[in-house]
Amino acid sequence: MLFYGKGSPETALSDEELRDGFYEALDRIGRRRRVLAVPPDFTRFHSRAGWLTQAAWKYYGAALTDILPAIGTHAPMTAEEIRRMFGPTPPALFRVHDWRRGLCTLGTVPAEFVREQAEGAVDYDWPAQVDRLIATGGFDLILSLGQVVPHEVIGMANYNKNIFVGTGGSEGIGKSHFLGAAYGMERIMGRADNPVRRVLNYAAERFARELPIVYVHTVVGRAADGRLATRGLYIGDDAECFLRAAELSLRANFEMLEQPLRKAVVYLDPHEFKSTWLGNKAIYRTRMALADGAELVVLAPGVKEFGEDPEIDRLIRKYGYRGTPATLARVRAEPDLAASLGTAAHLIHGSSEGRFTVRYCAGGLTREEIEGVGFAWGDLAAMLRRYDPAGLRDGWQRAADGEEFFYISNPALGLWAFRGRFAA
Repeated sequence: MLFYGKGSPETALSDEELRDGFYEALDRIGRRRRVLAVPPDFTRFHSRAGWLTQAAWKYYGAALTDILPAIGTHAPMTAEEIRRMFGPTPPALFRVHDWRRGLCTLGTVPAEFVREQAEGAVDYDWPAQVDRLIATGGFDLILSLGQVVPHEVIGMANYNKNIFVGTGGSEGIGKSHFLGAAYGMERIMGRADNPVRRVLNYAAERFARELPIVYVHTVVGRAADGRLATRGLYIGDDAECFLRAAELSLRANFEMLEQPLRKAVVYLDPHEFKSTWLGNKAIYRTRMALADGAELVVLAPGVKEFGEDPEIDRLIRKYGYRGTPATLARVRAEPDLAASLGTAAHLIHGSSEGRFTVRYCAGGLTREEIEGVGFAWGDLAAMLRRYDPAGLRDGWQRAADGEEFFYISNPALGLWAFRGRFAA
């Protein structure tokens, strides 16, 4: 059921309009005695989910008993990140998702179904895992909050991904990511219906019907002046709110270019991007816009590691971003990578497949480390002088020497492609 829906590519919801729409939906849902909020973590800072979580706390008061950030396999949020994203919301309400040990398996999607959806690219079953708090916490409302935006693993982010991946376990997260990578991310990105989503939908329909989940979806885009604007808000307890948000996101977040890019420069905000695990959105979201032989310059002053988890970091350093055939061969041959399919998927996602150059300009990684995983190295200070983010606007730019390049200030907010590479 859709409790609230409003948005368009031209809409710019004010804080008051966002709050009023949210509260209108909560009024329709009715009173609740024990509420759990499941927002994204700091990597989705611009989603407005932090602000909406504050609004939920003000609405429900003591009935909002727990807040569980959907970190997936990311590092737990720091106290400072919680303060910046959630404002005055009491820190004592926040719980940490333990994606290795704090799980409940609701059911298993059979291998036959997964294999059929993947068109034979993988052959395994899929465990529908969630944080134990979601399954056993006794909540009569679970608010799943977040932004719908094009996504490399599941086509369009959010909906049941926020629950099954954001609060899921290592095995389920790894297998879902590897399914998308093996099937082909360029066949998935920007599409609400795809093999990974169908697997999650199967799990939601068969194993999670009794969970009182209401989805709160935002669509956030950039206005003409470069500032962020909330383009839509959709709230409901079934797929309709997600599909409507996804339709709007394609119009608000997907930029279709008439010609491929020979040079792109992407900036990674140091407060948001501290690892290539997150920062490789610069690659995922632009790959369908880049010409063969193009150069992608990634300005990454805050990037100081490859994986946020020590074991994932070790595997990335060991195997590198070598492309799909090499990674699949390593999965077959190397037990440590086969045991971490999420990492294998990430290695595929982060590779240019030899088609274009990725020049990583990282503030906390050496040239040897960058080149050791298969990227080209760039001197951060020199590149920041040449491509100063303070003086750039999103879109086509021209350097002082006449060089033309396409600039993106935050890759997490969109998807870019040229018509010859993206097939609707």
